[in-house]
Amino acid sequence: MVAACLAAVLLAGCSAGSTPDPDVLVTGDPGSRPTLTYVTPLAVTKTVHKVVWKGAGSDLVDGEPVLVDFWLEDASDATVVKESYSRSPTPRPLTVEDLGQDLYDTLHGQRVGARLLQITPAPGSGAANYPTVTVLDVLPTRASGEPVAPREGLPTVTLGADGSPSITASTAAPPTDLVTQPLRRGAGAQVANGDTVTVQYTGFAWTTGGPFESTWTNRSPVSFDLTMVPAWSSLVEQPVGSQVMLVVPATYPLGATQSEELKGQTIVFVIDILATSSAPVTG
Repeated sequence: MVAACLAAVLLAGCSAGSTPDPDVLVTGDPGSRPTLTYVTPLAVTKTVHKVVWKGAGSDLVDGEPVLVDFWLEDASDATVVKESYSRSPTPRPLTVEDLGQDLYDTLHGQRVGARLLQITPAPGSGAANYPTVTVLDVLPTRASGEPVAPREGLPTVTLGADGSPSITASTAAPPTDLVTQPLRRGAGAQVANGDTVTVQYTGFAWTTGGPFESTWTNRSPVSFDLTMVPAWSSLVEQPVGSQVMLVVPATYPLGATQSEELKGQTIVFVIDILATSSAPVTG
């Protein structure tokens, strides 16, 4: 009996005589929105950080961008306050200044792929004066799919230690049609027509191999409505986790990436697909 009581104390994450952590059950598969089960109103007296499951990816680095999906509920009545699973995840630097102390403490020391739980008491004042329960899924900031051998005649892609691409220009004549060449094939959800995709990408000139635009400069992913860059519509049906090379002939409009210096040039994009959503880009 004593041993059973001791085990119960350890599983509750508290010591005898202390206030037990709030009882919150988190269910749901990786890549999908979580389901939270708890008795309302939830009594919360202190901030609680828990790991639902550990990540198997790279370590999060202080000061570097972290990409998360989140689900935030008012723990007084279990209503959803805000969530990103039906929208696009937004990167934020892993700093106290950008995230606040509680969220920083939840994410600090974790790895990509982790699902985390944060339970926070009511602040005591303000319009949002209620306790909250938040689930965070830490997303990768680079493609993680299986390598795919590209066809001949395309530029050679080399990746830096951080995942940033560079290319060696091809000596072949540039293609006259749009080329969509997977370099890594992911296992996530497929991009659909009209989706907003969250990506890391670099654009290169075919003739020189020189970059003209890149999210890797500050290693912070961005979200694009596919209609903003017409050539990117060829990402449709590509799965999340993929890295894709697009070779865009000069006759194709570049939309949001268009500039005077690129007129008349064949362009090469190397794109890491990190997330996709049917919702428009939100601030």
